[in-house]
Amino acid sequence: MPAYDDLMSFQRTTEALSAVAGRTGWDQETIMPRGAAPQRAEEMAALEEVLHARRTDPRLGDWLEEAHAPDAVADANLRELRRSYDRNRKVPARLAAEIARVTSLAQGQWATARANDDATAFLPVLAEVLRLRREEGAALADGGDPYDALMQDYEPGGSSDAMAAMFDAMCPRLIALRERALASEPAPRLSGHFPKDAQLALAADVAGAFGYDFQRGRIDMAVHPFSSGSGLDVRITTRVDEGDPFNCLYSTIHEVGHACYEQGVAPEHLLTPIGRGVSMGVHESQSRSYENQMGRSEAYCGWLYGRMRDAFGEIGVASERDFYRAVNAVRSGYIRTEADELHYNLHVMVRFDLERAMIRGDLPVTEIESAWNDRFQSDFGIAVDRPSNGFLQDVHWSVGLMGYFPTYSLGNLFAGCLMQAARVDLTDLDTSLANGDPSPATGWMRERLQRFGALRTPFETVEHATGAAPSEGPFLDYLEGKFGDLYP
Repeated sequence: MPAYDDLMSFQRTTEALSAVAGRTGWDQETIMPRGAAPQRAEEMAALEEVLHARRTDPRLGDWLEEAHAPDAVADANLRELRRSYDRNRKVPARLAAEIARVTSLAQGQWATARANDDATAFLPVLAEVLRLRREEGAALADGGDPYDALMQDYEPGGSSDAMAAMFDAMCPRLIALRERALASEPAPRLSGHFPKDAQLALAADVAGAFGYDFQRGRIDMAVHPFSSGSGLDVRITTRVDEGDPFNCLYSTIHEVGHACYEQGVAPEHLLTPIGRGVSMGVHESQSRSYENQMGRSEAYCGWLYGRMRDAFGEIGVASERDFYRAVNAVRSGYIRTEADELHYNLHVMVRFDLERAMIRGDLPVTEIESAWNDRFQSDFGIAVDRPSNGFLQDVHWSVGLMGYFPTYSLGNLFAGCLMQAARVDLTDLDTSLANGDPSPATGWMRERLQRFGALRTPFETVEHATGAAPSEGPFLDYLEGKFGDLYP
């Protein structure tokens, strides 16, 4: 045990420093003064140099060779440390620091370009981010697919071929459901004015009901909503459109799903390699099940309709059923984060194909806007009217998250499996949801999945929680049941 104890003591400091770096990133996207961006980029690069040195310290290799796992927890910690050590040794320290510096600058430049609808202003920094991530992908791939190598940061064990097969399996049923919905009577729309403060107050109430612990978290505003942190400090962000309260409300519930996963990890795992979510696909299973399968369910919408009227007065729909239809309206639209459940994965497919082509060198950065617009017109039947509704809408490429997008759809697949199993156990769930109380389902998630952190691999995590190997069937069955009822 001495080698294991020394290893874990060393790693605890690395985990703490990594948390500090994450909080610095949160600050940059929320309250940092814009003029601080150049200095912040240098600070992020310095932090990454320190972290990279620790993650590649030769002593880690010695400890990993000598260490033995007396139990499943130690075995999982060693698994995660070996993967991290092997991976980080392939990336030069210079490159790791430069990626941190450039992506820190790029995030601010993206936000400005998006606000100004100025695609040209963003292309040079995107080209630099892409150059660095290609270099990193090549270093990690050892002659293999650089996109697959980058994907391991977000979905260990995943591959682009497996993701493409998942999309191929899902696409026919998704498109059939979409065409049926679009050919039906349109859903009603909300109308009225929805003041910012009232939206944020309702969002905070809902976040608490879904299990978000404000003693260990906070809600702030950001251009692109996100969740950050783990353990005792897990923060989320949202955004507000005073003409569309669903943007704030459901973005908040989505990020609460992420945050509850991190807050739900058992205390004994904190500041250890398994003391966080195991993958972004599993993370998305939490946010998508919270947002959609609980938050957009007919039972919960019945309760929310009353709360919305209390908060805003008349909202333009006259019944709980019409409100439910409005919440789940199927419409072709530009924005992924606002997309209905049938269109959402089609948005992800666009990004998956384009970023894979960019990393593989098949799509120059100078052609990304036209390639996006052409693909969007083909898949959605509408022309992109401005860059902020097109390739500038997401923050991901500016901060170098190439290989992240397909995990959103994998999360939908996992969510279908998890909620199918939860409903078998929780036979009276809809009664609780109709009272505005999702705690039976969120408690089930915490007990069956969240508390274990990264104890198991991603697919093992879902299989352990549900008792069955993950597949796309439960998710597609859920969609057909729900939207078959909404669009008969």
